[in-house]
Amino acid sequence: MLVYAHRGASGTFPENTIAAFKEAARLPVHGVEFDVHLTKDGELVVIHDETIDRTSNGSGYVKDLTLAQLKEYDFGSWFSPDFAGEKIPTLEEVLHLFQSTHHHINIELKSDIFPYEGMTEKVLELIKAHNLESRVVLSSFDHSAIQEAKRIAPYIETGVLTMEVLVQPLEYLKNIPADAYHLLFPTAIRPSYREVYEAGIPVRAYTVNEENYASLLQQAGVQAIFTDYPERLYAFLKA
Repeated sequence: MLVYAHRGASGTFPENTIAAFKEAARLPVHGVEFDVHLTKDGELVVIHDETIDRTSNGSGYVKDLTLAQLKEYDFGSWFSPDFAGEKIPTLEEVLHLFQSTHHHINIELKSDIFPYEGMTEKVLELIKAHNLESRVVLSSFDHSAIQEAKRIAPYIETGVLTMEVLVQPLEYLKNIPADAYHLLFPTAIRPSYREVYEAGIPVRAYTVNEENYASLLQQAGVQAIFTDYPERLYAFLKA
């Protein structure tokens, strides 16, 4: 089973920062996952929440702040004083970091709360500019964004993110269409998903931080897990 570093190595470094991504980049894990929002001035930044309140010393919605304003805040001290001064990274900065590594890059489009008009196209343009089309999967809870990505760039791998148990998941996936399922990990072992495994569709489960859950998912046929502790879970699965 493959391992993705969730928001970078976010269990031991402040999530979605260059520090967390540098740690993930040095690991032999299969991939890395992170989230993208759009700023007031149309810049792509890597952060999970719609606001900066939880992970910085600032406050406000990403969509209401310019990149220059966002770069003024500290995105590391909330996690530990050791990471004081960490800045919010742009998508371009993160892609540049992983451009020379082997990692599969999962970019989550965070347009499920705010629509972020034009964000999908901007992300695809940046992926193309870095020649990373074959190393990227776009995922989202906003399944219309996945539809849009497939329409614009059908060669890009896509994954639908879900938290609920779907009754006919394979049919739903084909209707979007999308290439993979990214599931909340308890739902991955439900009977309705057997047809997805049997069809050979990649199933990746989030967020798995315990070895016993990883073992259970591996037995079920899950292809990959997203974890905050990539080094530890990789070592466990390797053993």
